[in-house]
Amino acid sequence: MSLTAKGLATRARIVEGAADYLRGTDDGEITLDDVRALTGTSKGQLFHYFPDGKDELLLAVVRLEADRVLDDQQPYLGNLTTWASWERWRDAVVARYRAQGTRCPLNALMGQVGGVPGAADVARTLVGRWQGHLADGIRAMQAAGEVRADLSPERTAAALVAGIQGGVLLLRTTGETAHLEAALDVALDHLRA
Repeated sequence: MSLTAKGLATRARIVEGAADYLRGTDDGEITLDDVRALTGTSKGQLFHYFPDGKDELLLAVVRLEADRVLDDQQPYLGNLTTWASWERWRDAVVARYRAQGTRCPLNALMGQVGGVPGAADVARTLVGRWQGHLADGIRAMQAAGEVRADLSPERTAAALVAGIQGGVLLLRTTGETAHLEAALDVALDHLRA
């Protein structure tokens, strides 16, 4: 479907409205009636922009939230070429999740749309992009002689993402960022060793 600028803006407003609502809930539940009320959108407009209904809308929200995960780590994630940039990236990750608290909109959405075609692909793409940025940073630091040459950038990046996600899960359980911070700090110490 080709949309005009106004159509793109309306679609974005609907997705953003649903995302804002879901960020404020613990259960990740929303109905199309909720979306209509939040965004001042008619039923016809909803189905014009999301012909497959709620699943298609939620998939669009998942994509938005996945992009935000990486956008919130910029410009540091895309430029991990010095220890200072790694530290700023670490601080940005902690700040994002500290501000988010126990609510993880992406996690709540993935729970709701897990069976929706395309949802798992969004998660895989997010993880792949995230690991790619981290691996690029590790390679840059190896080229500068700041990280051991025998360290696998891909494996280390995978461990970093897993550590972050484990820290986020524990944040959701405990309400504290201590585990997330520990995972990042140990990973950075490993890179420096």
